[in-house]
Amino acid sequence: MAIVTVDFDGTLYQGNSFKAMFQIGKERFTTKQWATVAAGLVKASAGGLLKGKNKFRHDFFRAFAKTFKGKTTEELDLFFQELVNFGKAEVHQNLVLKIREHQDKGDTVIVLSGALQPFLKAFIKDLQLDVHVLSTELLFNREGLCTGEIGQIVNGDIKVKKLQEWMLQQHISVNSTKEIWAYADSASDIPLLHYVSNPILVNPKEDMVKIAEQNQWSIFAS
Repeated sequence: MAIVTVDFDGTLYQGNSFKAMFQIGKERFTTKQWATVAAGLVKASAGGLLKGKNKFRHDFFRAFAKTFKGKTTEELDLFFQELVNFGKAEVHQNLVLKIREHQDKGDTVIVLSGALQPFLKAFIKDLQLDVHVLSTELLFNREGLCTGEIGQIVNGDIKVKKLQEWMLQQHISVNSTKEIWAYADSASDIPLLHYVSNPILVNPKEDMVKIAEQNQWSIFAS
């Protein structure tokens, strides 16, 4: 049995999750919610100039999550289903087929991503995929209402950590599984790609193609 990890943004989902969030936000957000996002974007832009693209993405997710404060799980399910409906045309269907091939072989598939977990779970359900999801969590209080906060963003080295924690919970050691695969696309995935035995870059951009060549990593292009 192999373990197969699949990234979301830029990999399983070839669209732009930021664009999807803004589009649905335009249709549903109140003026107060947009003010919350705008304040977060100002912070994200400032941080992005100093610390790069990943810092911008992280601050954006935190700002966007604040608009969910006080929402029930049911209300959030409706919002994230709208995101799925908006973005489903951008699903990498050939990669979906590859996931099913892995599952037919008995492999365990994990969608491992920094995207918000309710968004991923809605997407996975829509694709009718029976996979595990390790991603950035929205936090809830004892009453079951969203606090507007998120857990640790699953990106970079954290992806490796989350995978290792999951394997430990499943009583799987690195030595007990024959292979660990990773389908991913960006520089933030490099720690994971170095960690696994079968790193595969999905439709990589030019800079990542060079890195793939240097490391002799496989490329999945369509």
